Formats: sequence, C-alpha cells, structure tokens
Amino acid sequence: MEELEITGDDSPEQDPRNESAPAEPEEAPPQVLAMEDVPAQELLALEDAGGGSPATAEAVEDARLKAVIEALVYVAEDPITVAQVAASLGQPAERIGSMLGELIAEYDQPGRGIQIREVAGGYRMATKAEHHDAVRAFVKSLKPPLKLSLPALETLAVIAYKQPVTAPEVKEIRGVQGTGVLSTLLDRKLIAEAGRKNVIGKPILYKTTKEFLIQFGLKDLSELPTLKEFEEIRRMAMADSEPGEQPQAEPPADGAEQPEAAAEPAPEQDEAQAEAAAEPAPIEAEASGQEPAPPTPAPEG
Repeated sequence: MEELEITGDDSPEQDPRNESAPAEPEEAPPQVLAMEDVPAQELLALEDAGGGSPATAEAVEDARLKAVIEALVYVAEDPITVAQVAASLGQPAERIGSMLGELIAEYDQPGRGIQIREVAGGYRMATKAEHHDAVRAFVKSLKPPLKLSLPALETLAVIAYKQPVTAPEVKEIRGVQGTGVLSTLLDRKLIAEAGRKNVIGKPILYKTTKEFLIQFGLKDLSELPTLKEFEEIRRMAMADSEPGEQPQAEPPADGAEQPEAAAEPAPEQDEAQAEAAAEPAPIEAEASGQEPAPPTPAPEG
C-alpha cells in the first residue's frame, strides 16, 4: 500500500468552535440604588460637588427640611404653628404646610405609636388613642395629673360656655360664691382676664386660655361638647340605673279592696285599764306593818 504523505498545506482546517479559548468574564448588571439606600452624607456630598441631578438635589432638600420640621414639632413644649416654623427656617408657609401634611400622613400609619395633631391652632406630637391605656398607666407613676375640685370644674365649665363672663354672673349660675375658685383657675393659667364689662361697677370679664385647650386636648372651643350631647349622656346614665332601682308600689285600682285596719281594742279592756290606773299606790306604812296615822280633822268653821 502506498503511504500517503500529508503535508501542512493539505491538512484539514481546524474548526474554531472546537478550540478551547479562554472565556471572557461577563459584565455584572449595573446596581440600582434607591434613595433610602444611600446615606444622607453621601447625597449631600454629591450635591455639594455638583454631581447630583436637579431632581436628586430637590429630593434631598425636601427630606432634610421635613426632618427639621419633625424635630421642631418634637422639641416644642407648646403647639407650634406653621408661621413659627416658616419664620424660623426662612421658608414659605405653603411649603411648610405641605411638609407638615406629609408628616401627619406618615405618622398616621398603623405601625406608629404617636401622631402629629392640630391643637389650639398649632401642631404637637401625641400618643394615639389606641395606646392611651398603656400610656396612662405608665404616666401616672411619673407625673401626677392635673386635679381640680368639683367647684373649680363647675366654674371652669361656666366660663368655657359663657365666656366672656363676670364673677357675679358665675355666682348667679352656680348659686355660691366662687372668688377663691377663680383665683385657683387664674394661678393655673386656665382662665385669664378679658377686660371689663361696660356696666355699673365695671366687673372683670373672664375667658379660657390656650392652656385650657392644651390641658383638655381641644383644637378650639367648637370641640366642646354641646348641651344636646350632655342630655344624651344623662339619658343613657338614667337608663342604665333604672334596672337596679326597686319598683314602687302602685296605688290600688278603683274598686279594689283596701287592707283592713288594725282591730280597735274592746271597750271592756279600756275600762279595766282605766280602773287600774285610778287605784292609789300602796302606802309605805302598810308595807312596813305600821298602822297608818289617823286623818287630821278639818278645822271647824
């Protein structure tokens, strides 16, 4: 057999698909970061370096402003108004009001234990109503609640519903003198003087204060319970107390037999009791066995 000589020119071409070439590394997909994942310091650095987009810079500024407003509402002892925040931060009142609305919506989420409420024309943080029992039990051990006597509560209620009102008018409604009670309410800053009434003597007028709204958690005086609500509460209280009351005896109907009166004692018993009472008591001399002394004769003529 003839041997075939295979030269390099006549060798079959190798399939490039069969060559084991080193695999090139695959590029990782670009990582997308949300605004919440980026630290605030880095965002501020990007903003200062000019590397952030206008939309990003605006979002950062809104988040910072909202955080500052939240801090102001938290540290304020009294309810803080939109005008106070706007003047403090040098921002328009419309923008501050919008930010406060967003904060209120965020704190109204079920996972939050506190909320931002509008009280007395301002805003303050307060616990939610569903947590009041637990919070009240804790606070009682820390700070005694505001206590007012019944006369003080009555006087405060009269002033709240009739304001501005004078001390004689309060006395006429309550029926008692209340000078000392008014002094107590003035000391606790629940009421204040509101001028003088233009009548003889010019008595001082009294009104409730902002502290009154804060202590009772009222937005304004329109949230006071109405007389109709008080009547409904009184009616419900009376309805609850009726089942426990003893039923009163009803008067007998016409024609019903009346119960017989107690039998009168017989006349014979009355006579015997009268004779026994008329008999004289036994003389001590008879009891001792001595003869009684003869009666003294009456003097003649």
